[in-house]
Amino acid sequence: MKESTSLTGRSAIVTGAGAGLGRAEALALAGRGAAVVVNDVGPAADKVAAEIVDAGGRAVAVRADVGQWATGDELVQAAVDSFGSLDIVVNNAGVLRDTMLFNLTESQWDDVIRVHLKGHAAVSRAAAVYWRGKSKQSGEPVYGRMVNTTSEAFLFGSAGQPNYAAAKAGITALTLSTAQGLSRYGICANAICPRARTDMTAHVFAGDPESGSRPDILSPDRVATLVCYLASPASAKINGQVFVVYGDMVALLAPATVEQKFTAADGTFTVEEMDERLTPYFADRPPRQTFSAYNVAQLDTTGVDNLTARK
Repeated sequence: MKESTSLTGRSAIVTGAGAGLGRAEALALAGRGAAVVVNDVGPAADKVAAEIVDAGGRAVAVRADVGQWATGDELVQAAVDSFGSLDIVVNNAGVLRDTMLFNLTESQWDDVIRVHLKGHAAVSRAAAVYWRGKSKQSGEPVYGRMVNTTSEAFLFGSAGQPNYAAAKAGITALTLSTAQGLSRYGICANAICPRARTDMTAHVFAGDPESGSRPDILSPDRVATLVCYLASPASAKINGQVFVVYGDMVALLAPATVEQKFTAADGTFTVEEMDERLTPYFADRPPRQTFSAYNVAQLDTTGVDNLTARK
């Protein structure tokens, strides 16, 4: 293993690590030498931590709800107490409460925003406090990697996921703010939009048509590889980026661009002038040509149907 990609001597927090993508990420980080704080709300956290220890690694389980603000501090303290430091945060925990906007209940909104967005913020804030304090104490930048989990849902504005899409858009913005605010202390923060076949997404993806000849094209392990890279010293120049990752590819997203600028002829628009300028521009515009990035879907060469896309 190259020194630039080794995680030996590093410690990590992985939230929602009791199953699915988080479990794969925790195991992969441990496999590259990191000690891992395995977080989940139930006993699955203990099982994954035991799995890491049985394989010769170091891990502790912390059963806690990331939607509780104090959990962030608890997880950071667990890393410092158990392993002496904190170097890597992988925010992964999430829940689904899919529904159309007109059926959305307050609890469905609150549950998703609380676990996804507040959960990311709680752990990120606690890690930021720790890393900033450590940097100020030493007078030098420290080692810190944060990998946040957003989704293509925020790019598409998925019709049946108004709560989830909003949470993921917030996570993307949180990642950019983290990257800008903590870079002076040596921290790199990036976000991934993964696709992975897990219990939470079992209803989303059809089977892999070539699963007999190779590993599942939507295996969580494929996503965990990118997480390990972004957690490593090799990624020191990567900050404030958003990646789509699944199957055999990793795609770097470009920032939004200005398509067209409309300027008032006399310095101040009237509604009538806006009508004259904007209405013709949008007259023949295709319905799907919005701010939504549907073109990202063209990256998919897995051959696996997204079942929800047909609903």
